[in-house]
Amino acid sequence: MATRSVDNPPGNPASRNNTFTDFFARYGIFLVLLLIVAFLAILTPIVRGEQYFLRPQNLINITLQASINAIIAVGMTFIITSGGIDLSVGSIVALCGVLAAYTLQLTQEWAFSAWLGLAVALGAGGLCGLFNGWLITRFNLPAFIATLGTMGIFRGLALILSDGRSIYGFGPAFIDLFAGNFTVPIIGDFPKAVVVALIVALIGWFLLTKTKFGKYTIAIGGSEETSRLAGIPVERYRLGIYAFGGLLTGVAGSLLLARLRSGDPTFGTLYELDAIAAAVIGGTSLSGGEGSVTGTIIGALIISVVRNALNILNLQSYYQQLVIGAVIILAIMLDQWRKGQAAKRI
Repeated sequence: MATRSVDNPPGNPASRNNTFTDFFARYGIFLVLLLIVAFLAILTPIVRGEQYFLRPQNLINITLQASINAIIAVGMTFIITSGGIDLSVGSIVALCGVLAAYTLQLTQEWAFSAWLGLAVALGAGGLCGLFNGWLITRFNLPAFIATLGTMGIFRGLALILSDGRSIYGFGPAFIDLFAGNFTVPIIGDFPKAVVVALIVALIGWFLLTKTKFGKYTIAIGGSEETSRLAGIPVERYRLGIYAFGGLLTGVAGSLLLARLRSGDPTFGTLYELDAIAAAVIGGTSLSGGEGSVTGTIIGALIISVVRNALNILNLQSYYQQLVIGAVIILAIMLDQWRKGQAAKRI
């Protein structure tokens, strides 16, 4: 026989509040994205006299601009969910781009040059992430401090290897493979970078929600000590989490190299803030133990939509940092409110 809660019967206002909180916690970030899009769709023709925002090409540009951040942010989601942080991802993007560009220069006559350049970028990204994880696990360094240090190390290596200059002059094979568009029926031309980002998002979602790797990532972030007592090899998984984040950063570095057609040691500046912002806006808890790849992708789209709108409205670029900073603070406040509501129900 079914029973009803004595404390919160269906007609009780507290029960309705709990239902609203649960609904908002699950779908709130998607609703926020829809509200922002609706607001900008109304505002743009009022300010500019024409509907620029909802043009199909502009919407595709928004997804293209979000793709690099989304890929990095998926890796960041795993890292933050595990209770860590990685401030070095922007520098890893630059280092991967420089190393891949040099490789492409040296091997541009080879048939598999493009794939070799990709392998170098992915390998470099994975090794950088593994090095971060090793510093954190081997020397018990706080992730913030360890990755703050490697942010300078990786950027410095990129500058030293390139002598502070952009690297051009590699063949078109890499650009043809990883830049440009796919032709999609009905939609038309669709950026390859967006397709790669969608594939990465699907892989990340599957790993986080359906595999032992994802379950252990959440468990370690929830309580490292409890995870140890449960027999989880915390150090090994933490190394894997940081290596996975670095690998995805290498993917992003490859796409950026193909899009901009050069390896530049200054690329990737402040990318770590965008990736953290996308993850946090999407519901990943900075205290660990909770993360959502789907939310992270929506968070990356929100950042891209806001930046695109500021450009369309002809606002100066440094307003973007102000707005994104405000969005991050609001997202953290929302996360704290949601946790407080959840604690009240326990």
